[in-house]
Amino acid sequence: MAGERDEAVARRLAALGRTGLSASPDAGMDRFARLVANVLDVPVALVALAEDGRQVFPGVAGAGRPWSVSRQAALADSLCAYVVESGAPLVVSDARTDPRTLSGPVVTHLHAAGYAGMPLTDSHGTVLGALCAVDPRPRRWSEREVQALEDLAAACGAELRLRTVSRQAEEARAETAALLARSELVLRASEVLADTTGVEEVRTQVGELITSDLKPVYVGLSLEPAPRPAHARRQPRAQTQEPQVDPDDGAWPTAHAARDKRLVEVHGVDEVRAAYGPHAAARWESLGFASMVCLPLTGTHRTLGALAVAWDTPHRPDVAERAVLYAVSGYAAQALERARFLDDRIDVARQLQEAMLTDLPAVDGLEMAALYRPAATQDMVGGDWYDAYTLDRAPRPDGEAATLAVTIGDITGHDMRAATLMGQARSMLRQADHDHPDGGPVTAVQALESANTALDLDLSGTLVHAHLAPAADGWILTWTNAGHPAPLLARSGATCEHLDDHDLLLHPSLHGHRRTQRRLHLPAGATLLLYTDGLVERPGHDIDAGIQLTCTLLHEGADRPLQEVLETIADRVAGDAPGDDVALLALRVTHPPHAAPA
Repeated sequence: MAGERDEAVARRLAALGRTGLSASPDAGMDRFARLVANVLDVPVALVALAEDGRQVFPGVAGAGRPWSVSRQAALADSLCAYVVESGAPLVVSDARTDPRTLSGPVVTHLHAAGYAGMPLTDSHGTVLGALCAVDPRPRRWSEREVQALEDLAAACGAELRLRTVSRQAEEARAETAALLARSELVLRASEVLADTTGVEEVRTQVGELITSDLKPVYVGLSLEPAPRPAHARRQPRAQTQEPQVDPDDGAWPTAHAARDKRLVEVHGVDEVRAAYGPHAAARWESLGFASMVCLPLTGTHRTLGALAVAWDTPHRPDVAERAVLYAVSGYAAQALERARFLDDRIDVARQLQEAMLTDLPAVDGLEMAALYRPAATQDMVGGDWYDAYTLDRAPRPDGEAATLAVTIGDITGHDMRAATLMGQARSMLRQADHDHPDGGPVTAVQALESANTALDLDLSGTLVHAHLAPAADGWILTWTNAGHPAPLLARSGATCEHLDDHDLLLHPSLHGHRRTQRRLHLPAGATLLLYTDGLVERPGHDIDAGIQLTCTLLHEGADRPLQEVLETIADRVAGDAPGDDVALLALRVTHPPHAAPA
């Protein structure tokens, strides 16, 4: 019997919860209480609902304090409890003398004598409470009055059932909206993660996706160790999550999820201590976590690591939330496989590109410095390069013999092919200089164009190629410009000069167009700067302003080491996160070379 009674109480409490009613005043229930008072001509009427250990009155008419304020009383021995327990109406002429109703708050505090109460039921017949008419005087209830109270109780019960249905509909709508939102999140995850190109971008996107829906305090991708690219020396300024978890650390939930290839949940420091030991418990407390869910990142051939999601308050994901986490972890694993493949390819391209960057030769009378910075975005592998090499040539009839060749160039594209073509262009230009000892820089560039056409390389881009020959009071610069940004020349006592003259860029369709070369004397103290467009071309920044700033820094650095000047220019002009590769090559005339003709 006790078990049946407990089940009945549980059903009633669940049904009451679905109505949304309790001890707070409710306009609809107050209206029913007023109807009872008016129709039956009683001074007090109540809508009484039976909760666990107390009765509450969301509807009250005519009752003074404390009933009209607290709207609750103990349930034991109340008249409402009698109606709820019996499931039948209770109609008494004088509750003070009726053995069923000798005590209770309605009798003692409201001084009730005449009492009539009708059960209020839900759609399953569960009695939730009673609609009550209370008279302080003894009263014989007529059949018409009892019938009227019964009809009003039926209407009030219908209102309670409507409340339940309405709340269920609202909850269903909310649940549907949540499921729709999560379906949209999963769809967005498939779209967003399909476009990621690097591991760090995957980390950021996963963090933003999960944080927007589940509101955790931490989202992390804990990955199996992988070689870091040599060029990745600068990390993004901010990340959605920090790599605080390591799948190789067995005493932590992420390692458990990655190793066993299943979802792992932990809730509270006691569970962490029991499963992973005191060190993990201390770590957990320092992080401020209350709950964590970890899922394996399952790749095509192996587990890549684990996705960790943590909250600072207890949180047990429901079925829908788990479905979202499983979907996002699956898309994340696919994106990570692709990102690592791209990172490997980009790393190879970077290594190829950086292998082509020349160790500068030592040349008497010249100070040289070079600087190369890759784009902050790892997939922006370009064909930027600089080169400098000595030339072994006999003096020409005019007395000049070039001692040094320098190049700055930018092959079109940002991929492995661009880096490969850059290496070919560099090698072919060097070979052309050595194959045509009597020619100038324009001869070497034309030979490069001929080879590009003959070998069908489809190479395109821009470059400046120059030769330097010693002179009695400095150096003679001879150069040709194939559509490249103009070199800058800083001389003491003069404004920064832009060597603007240039010809068409390199392109297979332009082969055969006439190319020109220019000559200029470089006195002692002069500084020549060659650079690629990544230095000055930045979204939202004026190119001319960038060039002017470069000129200013070049002049201001006249008495500083040239390498230091280039670092300053790159920092100030390109910034700490350039959108394109930056290559700089600078030459400063320190004194006339000792081998210069008299």
